[in-house]
Amino acid sequence: MLSFLFLIGVVFWGLYTWSRLRKAIHMLQQNGYRNERFQKWIKENRKKVFRKRDFIPLLTVLIAFIDFLDNVAILLFIGLYLILYLVRETGKEKKKLVVTARVKRLMATVCILTVLVAGLSFYFELIYQVALVPLLLTYVALNILSYYVVMAGNTINLPIEKSIAQGYANDAKRIIKQSQDLEVIGITGSYGKTSVKHILNTLLSSHSNVLMTPESYNTPMGVTITIRTMLRPFHKYFIAEMGAKQEYDIKDVCDIAQQKYGIITAIGEQHLETFGSLDTIKKTKFELVDSLPDDGIAFLNKDDENSMWRAPKSKARVVYYGIHADDLDYRAENITFTSKGTSFTVVKKDGTTINIQAKLLGQHNVYNILSAVAAASELGVPAKKIEVASKKIAPVPHRMEIKKHSSNITIIDDAFNSNPVGSKMALDVLGQMDGYKVLITPGMIELGPEEYNLNKKLGQHAAKVCDYVILVGKKQTIPLQDGLNEEQYPEEQTYIARNLDEAIMKMNEITKEKTVVLIENDLPDTFNE
Repeated sequence: MLSFLFLIGVVFWGLYTWSRLRKAIHMLQQNGYRNERFQKWIKENRKKVFRKRDFIPLLTVLIAFIDFLDNVAILLFIGLYLILYLVRETGKEKKKLVVTARVKRLMATVCILTVLVAGLSFYFELIYQVALVPLLLTYVALNILSYYVVMAGNTINLPIEKSIAQGYANDAKRIIKQSQDLEVIGITGSYGKTSVKHILNTLLSSHSNVLMTPESYNTPMGVTITIRTMLRPFHKYFIAEMGAKQEYDIKDVCDIAQQKYGIITAIGEQHLETFGSLDTIKKTKFELVDSLPDDGIAFLNKDDENSMWRAPKSKARVVYYGIHADDLDYRAENITFTSKGTSFTVVKKDGTTINIQAKLLGQHNVYNILSAVAAASELGVPAKKIEVASKKIAPVPHRMEIKKHSSNITIIDDAFNSNPVGSKMALDVLGQMDGYKVLITPGMIELGPEEYNLNKKLGQHAAKVCDYVILVGKKQTIPLQDGLNEEQYPEEQTYIARNLDEAIMKMNEITKEKTVVLIENDLPDTFNE
């Protein structure tokens, strides 16, 4: 009878524990399956990982110490886990768990681990009639330590995943080598790489067939998947976005893509938390141009001092683009901004020109377009085709994307990501717009020791531009609050929302007849307070 009752409890325990394990797998995925980053996230989010409610079932262990109350302990075990399952968190996820083959393998390993430990504990209690206390304690501990069970499963799977990834990468390299007429362009930078990828895709598509890495497929596995599943013999160009959070990340992607051309958009203080220093960021981004073949071309932003810290180590030709620097191969002149977009003239070193009209906002997009124009031109796309194609360039979703929210509210959606340079430029664009100016932001993340100061500067700059500031997250935005206070920004023109939904509600409440709202960054689920 005791065992039957306990099995009922195991069902509810299993349902609730699985919900916790799945959440842990989701957070591990958002931390790139890297145990060191996941462990750091756990340390910074102990209240989410070790919630008070999950310790309540320890009462069953205390009750089980009294022999004649075993039935009471088990009934309480059943009741508590039923309640915990029914009141579990089922909130909306900004970025859902992507159930890839790797996730399925991880789920299987985690389930086997959990069932093995739980099953052995039940077996010893059933066969050897040991005390109920160790059995209950094992089950409660497995639930409490769900995030560490997932970390253990990830560690067990690591050799398998490395072997699988290497096999796929070797296959991708084979496909690239066999595509003799294919031109591969790698794009990296601390910011702007996704926008440049889309812009270059638009320009090259006017001339021939193009494949670009979709969404944020900018890791070795992302590029590998793109090559193995999407690359076809009719593709003339392959544009590979290359992201990095630590040294040698770009090199790993380069080894697979084997690019002939490389664009560095700009280098800055992005992901300082994992890189450690700006010098490491510069070295990592230069892994792209350092790996180019002798007959390749590197495209560098000469206005960006971090992109000019040294010459590439490869013998590839270097093409410089910019606005202000001397001796440029591609220069943007006669730049005009309106609420509808940007127009400028590209002046090539030989004196010829290309006239650009695009529905993008901000000076940073001038650089983005300019780098893509330089690459397209060097790859043989005629100037007239580039001019026509530039009019078709559309904003990348959530990157300075203009949206009409209502008759009186225009939103500048820059929610995908945020960095010190991009956020300042976004605020500058907001400052140029007509109307009541509102900022919604949680601030910037992954900036390491400089995170406080850089966010404080963002708050100070916002104070000079905005008529109203809505901050998302009380703790996360303390540096922004300090920056606003230092500039003596009126308290009645500031609001701190718990989440983006509440921020949008406040936005609707305070808007005027003509309002422009900048949504600068929207943090992933791992940063929810």
